[in-house]
Amino acid sequence: MFRGANAINLDAKGRLAMPARYRDRVLELCQGQLIATIALEERCLWIYPMPAWNKVEDQLRIAPNMNPAVKRLNRLLVGNANEIELDNSGRFVVPPMLREHAGLDKKVVLVGQLDKFELWSEDVWEATTSAYLDQEQDFGALPDALQNLSL
Repeated sequence: MFRGANAINLDAKGRLAMPARYRDRVLELCQGQLIATIALEERCLWIYPMPAWNKVEDQLRIAPNMNPAVKRLNRLLVGNANEIELDNSGRFVVPPMLREHAGLDKKVVLVGQLDKFELWSEDVWEATTSAYLDQEQDFGALPDALQNLSL
């Protein structure tokens, strides 16, 4: 399980170091094998350990591929998916097309999201977080399973 936000520097080659707090868990879960793809609703990236990504692909594989929404998901998620892996120093390279899509430059934020990570430009992450905090505390229609969430 991954949680928390981590400010990281992206080097000139597009590499970043997996924070030490996650590194052992990532190596244990997937031997450092990850998938990076675009997020569906925001200008950030989703980074999945391989077993979590395999679950996503399994769900997409059984979905009716003639359905326009399924086609869209496949094209966006699978079509932009890139295999990445941690090197011996615990770093990985973010592919140039994905860096461009998410507007990533030197300062980025890696955010734990339970079974995956989000990778944001630091400026966009701060602006998005501020916008969420400035909104009314109405989260809209939460699923039934979360109606009694204790916060």
